[in-house]
Amino acid sequence: MERRTFLRGAVFGTSAAVFGGTLMQGAAYAAPAQNGTSPYGGLLAADANGIMLPSGFTSRVIARSGQTVPGTSYTWHGAPDGGACFADGTGWIYVSNSELATGGGASAVRFSSSGSVTGAYRILSGTRNNCAGGATPWNTWLSCEEVSRGYVYETDPRGATAAVRRPAMGQFKHEAAAADPVRKVIYLTEDEPDGCFYRFIPATWGDLSSGTLQVLVAGTAATGSFTWANVPDPDGSPTYTRDQVSGAKIFNGGEGCHYANDTVWFTTKGDNRVWRLNLLSSTYELAYDDSLVTNGTAPLTGVDNVTGSSSGDLFVAEDGGNMEICIITPGDVVAPFLRINGQSGSEITGPAFSPDGQRLYFSSQRGTSGSSSGGITYEVTGPFRTAA
Repeated sequence: MERRTFLRGAVFGTSAAVFGGTLMQGAAYAAPAQNGTSPYGGLLAADANGIMLPSGFTSRVIARSGQTVPGTSYTWHGAPDGGACFADGTGWIYVSNSELATGGGASAVRFSSSGSVTGAYRILSGTRNNCAGGATPWNTWLSCEEVSRGYVYETDPRGATAAVRRPAMGQFKHEAAAADPVRKVIYLTEDEPDGCFYRFIPATWGDLSSGTLQVLVAGTAATGSFTWANVPDPDGSPTYTRDQVSGAKIFNGGEGCHYANDTVWFTTKGDNRVWRLNLLSSTYELAYDDSLVTNGTAPLTGVDNVTGSSSGDLFVAEDGGNMEICIITPGDVVAPFLRINGQSGSEITGPAFSPDGQRLYFSSQRGTSGSSSGGITYEVTGPFRTAA
């Protein structure tokens, strides 16, 4: 979707003292990420696929929309969007949503232990605008409909079990999901300019058929503490879920979401921010805001899908911008990791690491054509770091 631009007011109140130190329970808030040198170094000239990468990294095309996935008989879907990887014996599977308004759904590509493509197939059909989603600890893929009063669908990456709609997770303009196995909840973003941030508490962990939908409640500042409140009518009718709870914090166009180590990050495209929730202290802050980069031009614009590596690095894909995936390190440095040339009418979607952390998958949703029928899905291989 096109990134929207909105006016922003003051974000940190009357004092800059909140920027001191790292985020800890009872401590001051960390400063949002600033320009710095990537741990992978600068970008080299574009390769044969038009991708600029750091030294030691290579790319290959896995699939193209409307064309047969090489090594299979399966035709890859249009408008590839959110994705994730799942272990599969000695190999793995990469799943990818389709953001088509008609057809939508999701597909999967299966890889051998050597990285060769061994199969491709459909795992979800008959849905609309499947944007992002998220993996569960029990190895299913949650595919989210980015439409008003849309649903979350739970799918089997192996294609052996039929997909199931999960209405208990709420009906709203879904974007992404991230599972928290510690608190046994699923976090959910909402792609509306006056959207909210939610969590779903299953009645039984591992079974998403029933449970409680809650919304984050907090003040209007960019840092602070938060609580959760039950959403009375998760079906969003007649009142939208985002309008049901007084004090629910408004987020400007929720996009990608990632959980790790008692922290959840999510992006908001309307104000180009990456938010960070400390789940131990129930506090929130900005991990990145392009308007708060003070040491040069902000490298990351059009924030969208997000994933993380075992080193604690975040990889944030751009919807627009200059078609980069940028890295945000645990030391709060932001820098480009890769750039796709010649595809300014597209957006980068679905970043996800293979189980061994050495291959990064993602798509250019509209490729060189600028059309949803021109999507390209890539793999980048190289020496991804395992520690910060």
